[in-house]
Amino acid sequence: MFVEAALTAATAAPTSPAGSGQVSATRPGLAHRLRGAAPPYLYLLPALACLVLWTYKPLVEAAQLSVYHWNLLPTSPKTYVGLANFQRVLQLPQLRGAALNTLWYVLGLLPFSIVLPTVIALVTRRLGERSRTAYRAMVFVPMLVAPVATAAVWRWLYDPSGLLNRLFGLGDHNWLREESTALPAVLAICAWQMLGFAVLVVSAGLSGISPDYAEAAEMDGASRWQILRWITLPLLRPTLLFMLLMTVLLSGQWTFPLIDVLTQGGPADSTTNVYYLLWEFGFRSMDSGLASAAGLVFFGCFGLLAAGLVKLADRFSFHDD
Repeated sequence: MFVEAALTAATAAPTSPAGSGQVSATRPGLAHRLRGAAPPYLYLLPALACLVLWTYKPLVEAAQLSVYHWNLLPTSPKTYVGLANFQRVLQLPQLRGAALNTLWYVLGLLPFSIVLPTVIALVTRRLGERSRTAYRAMVFVPMLVAPVATAAVWRWLYDPSGLLNRLFGLGDHNWLREESTALPAVLAICAWQMLGFAVLVVSAGLSGISPDYAEAAEMDGASRWQILRWITLPLLRPTLLFMLLMTVLLSGQWTFPLIDVLTQGGPADSTTNVYYLLWEFGFRSMDSGLASAAGLVFFGCFGLLAAGLVKLADRFSFHDD
C-alpha cells in the first residue's frame, strides 16, 4: 500500500511543472507583453523627442515670455506686463501692411505652385523616360540653390546696370529700391525657386493615377479634354490642395531669406511680411515679449487657416481607392 502511494506520487510529480509551463506559455506575463509592444514606440521616440524639443518647448516658452517685457539680456530683469504685449501687436501700424504683403506673396505664388506646375507635369508626362527625367531635374535645380546664393545672383540681375535692364531696355531702373517693383521682384525670385518643387510634387501625384481610367474612357469615346477634365484633374485634386496648403502656410517663410538679403523689408516696408516683422521685433528691437506675443498671434491665425484648408481638402478631395 505504501509502495503504490509512492509510485503514484512519483508519476504525478513531473506532470505538475509541465502543466504550469503550459499555462505560462499560453498566457505570458505583463512584462513580456510590454517588451513585445515597445519596439514600434521606441522607433517613434526620437521623432517625438525632437518634436517636443523644437516645437512644443519653444511654444511654451513663447507663451511665458509674452506676458513680460525683456530685452534678452541676462543682467536685465523681466517686467510683468500681462496682456499689454498682445494689445501692442494688434495696434501696430506695420502689422496691416505686413499682413497685406503676405497676402500678395500668397496670391502671387499660387500660379507658380499650382497652375504652371500642373501644365508642365501634364506636358512632360508624354515625353520619354530619359527626357522626362532630365527635364524635371533641370526644373528642380533652382530649389537646390541656397537662398542667399540665389539672392546674390538676382541682386546682380536686378542692378540698375544689370542684365534685365539691358535686355528689356529699361535704362537704370532700380528694381529693389522702387516701391512699385520691389515686391514683384522678390516674388519672381521665390516663384522661380519653388517651381521645380511644385512640378515634382504634381508629377508624383500624376504618377499615382492608374492609366486604366483613361484607357477605359477612350474606349467609351471620351476625348483628351474630357479625360483631363473629368478623370485626371479630380484624381489630382488631393495633390493640388496639398500645394495650396503649402503655399498659404509657407510662402512667408520661403520669401523671408530673400527679403532679409535683398530689401530688409524696404523700401518703406513695401516688401515686409509677417515673418520678417516678427524677426524685427525679436532680433532688431530686442523686445522678446512683443516678439513672443506676435508669434503666438501669428501661430493662432495660421493654425485656424490650416484647419480650414485641411477641412476643405477632406471635403473636396477625391481618392482613388
